[in-house]
Amino acid sequence: MTAKTWRTPAIVLLAGGVAMTLALGARHTFGLYLQPMTSDLGWTRQSFALALAAQNLIYGIAQPFAGMLADRYGAGRVMLGGTLLYVIGLVLMSGASTPLDFTFSAGLLIGTAISCISFPIVFGVVARMFPPEKRTVAMGIAGAAGSFGQFVMLPYGQVLINLLGWQQSLLVLAATVALVAPLSMLLAEPHASVRSVQQSIPEALKEAFAHRGFLLLCAGYWVCGFQLMFISVHFPAFLLDRGMTPETGMSALALIGLFNIFGSYAWGWLGSHFSKKRLLSLLYFLRAVNIAVFIALPITPMSVYLFGAVIGFLWLGTVPLTNGLIAHIFGVRYLSTLGGFAFLSHQIGSFVGVALGGYLFDQTGSYNVMWTIAIGAGVFAALVNFPIDDREIVRPSASTAAA
Repeated sequence: MTAKTWRTPAIVLLAGGVAMTLALGARHTFGLYLQPMTSDLGWTRQSFALALAAQNLIYGIAQPFAGMLADRYGAGRVMLGGTLLYVIGLVLMSGASTPLDFTFSAGLLIGTAISCISFPIVFGVVARMFPPEKRTVAMGIAGAAGSFGQFVMLPYGQVLINLLGWQQSLLVLAATVALVAPLSMLLAEPHASVRSVQQSIPEALKEAFAHRGFLLLCAGYWVCGFQLMFISVHFPAFLLDRGMTPETGMSALALIGLFNIFGSYAWGWLGSHFSKKRLLSLLYFLRAVNIAVFIALPITPMSVYLFGAVIGFLWLGTVPLTNGLIAHIFGVRYLSTLGGFAFLSHQIGSFVGVALGGYLFDQTGSYNVMWTIAIGAGVFAALVNFPIDDREIVRPSASTAAA
């Protein structure tokens, strides 16, 4: 059986989804390590948060370069290199004794690694394998698979910590992430890929950054990262401060992952039938409403689980919609590159969300100010996505340009 025969869109979609399940799911467990690590090692929450904030910033900075490499040399090679870095980072993270050690392993190494196995890399391959009418749905399915990782890996991580302690659990997590290596080979694209448009990476970037809609899309994506990583890292500690058990926080994050599965697919499906920019505006507005209601009501296990379910449905619906909008406007040839730059904005927001959350808690003793900022940011994102010009850019084909 030749590569052309077995490398079907379904296999590529499955391999990419499982790879993100493992890689992104493992990343979502890091919030569970905040209390045991800071307690054992005598660190402040801000020290822990800064290392994970650095991870998100490095993740974002490396993402455009990982995207360029994937568009030029294929996603398979980039993902394989990222897997190796991820495993090394987790092993060194288990032996961290100072905040600097932790920042190097969890921040620099793992941040770079995740950029090689993330949504822009996998979506670039998936988008080129599916026709336009199925593209956003396919990305929604891939996003749902990545979301499934949060659902299964959070309980998995909590069980490992309870049974083995935080150090040994990180070593088992490293062995788990190593399974991404064989999957990455299934996403290897033929080297001589067909190029329907004569355009270089610098030309594609110049075109995108001159497009007001792309800049507005990046501004909204910044808010997405700000909200999501603040909740991912600080939510378990926020619940412990309110008298909840560690299992309540883990269960809430797992619920986010579970409902994220349905949400990623649902928003991807909706994006194939309705305006993607208007759906993005609606999604961000609903996030702001959900956070406001949660903070206004008494914090109970039931309210925590309801919040987790609703925010989970809204969690990564931005990903297929944002990437689908980029693909619709600019085409799929450099989707990993352009999606990578959009994701850089997302990760700058993630850095601010994690770091500011730790700083404001240390200064005020609570997360109240941070929740208020998250609500306002959601309203802002809803407003900036609405006026995006989402018309497709039509370019001459390669044959026309040659003629």
